[in-house]
Amino acid sequence: MDTNNLTNTTKSTDNTEKIASDLLNAGPETMAQEQPPLPAKKATAKSSAATPKGTATKKTAAAKPKAAPKTSAVKKEDQNKKEGNKEDENKQEEKNGVQSAEKSQVSETSKEGPLYKFFMDALKDIYFAEKHILEALPKMQKTATTEELQEAFEDHHLMTQKQISRLEKVFKSIDEKPEAKKCDAIIGIVKESENIIKETEEGTMTRDAALIIAAQKVEHYEIATYGGLVALAETLELYKAADLLQTTLDEEEQTDRDLTDIAETSINFNASEEDEEDDEENYTEEDWDDEDEDYDDEDEDYENDEDDEDDDYRPY
Repeated sequence: MDTNNLTNTTKSTDNTEKIASDLLNAGPETMAQEQPPLPAKKATAKSSAATPKGTATKKTAAAKPKAAPKTSAVKKEDQNKKEGNKEDENKQEEKNGVQSAEKSQVSETSKEGPLYKFFMDALKDIYFAEKHILEALPKMQKTATTEELQEAFEDHHLMTQKQISRLEKVFKSIDEKPEAKKCDAIIGIVKESENIIKETEEGTMTRDAALIIAAQKVEHYEIATYGGLVALAETLELYKAADLLQTTLDEEEQTDRDLTDIAETSINFNASEEDEEDDEENYTEEDWDDEDEDYDDEDEDYENDEDDEDDDYRPY
């Protein structure tokens, strides 16, 4: 080793030992005043290099590993999730807005107004009518002659049940309790169908033709009522009620067309043939005798006319 380097190292060691001894003997104030300046960066690097392996410094222990940078695919997935969440939020807000609008319809509509009261009376009227029709249809089905008409009445019965439930939804949509009001018109129409059953012969096409007319009278009353209710609901801005009523109106119009098709395709024609057969069966022997006498009288008159003509043309 070089002599100069050895001498410098020895001096440095002596100075370090002296400083350490002074610090141990001095008090806190003296230590604060006499503390030597921090070693240079070079010395710090040396000191760090001297630290034994496996010993972590305070700074190193506190440090957190950096997250790996996100790939473009991950970024795109995150963006799609954000957009999806935003879209769901918008849909929910829109749904809440629609529900709020429906709930506010009744509050915006004056229940004390005469038009609203008339609308409610008509709604209660058709609610009663549908229930009354529901009771009458099984009897009409049972007494019908053809299987086609029986099935039509059965389908109408099932449809009427759904229409009653739909009317109850209409009441609910405007915050009203379902209530029926006696309908004299439908009572009279149903009574007429009962009289038809009594007045027509069982098992005939004539009965079916008459039952179809009675059923269509019911349909036409319902069509007129539901058509008016739809118009009133739209005027009063009760749009949910209007949609429900329009659905029933469409069903009633279709039922009326179906009954017309049944009547025109077979029943009316077959009923007319029954009338001809009845006329032949009811033609008694007395009717034939009377007809023979009429023919004899016609022959006698014809002979007399011929004699008169002969007299007129007799030569002079």
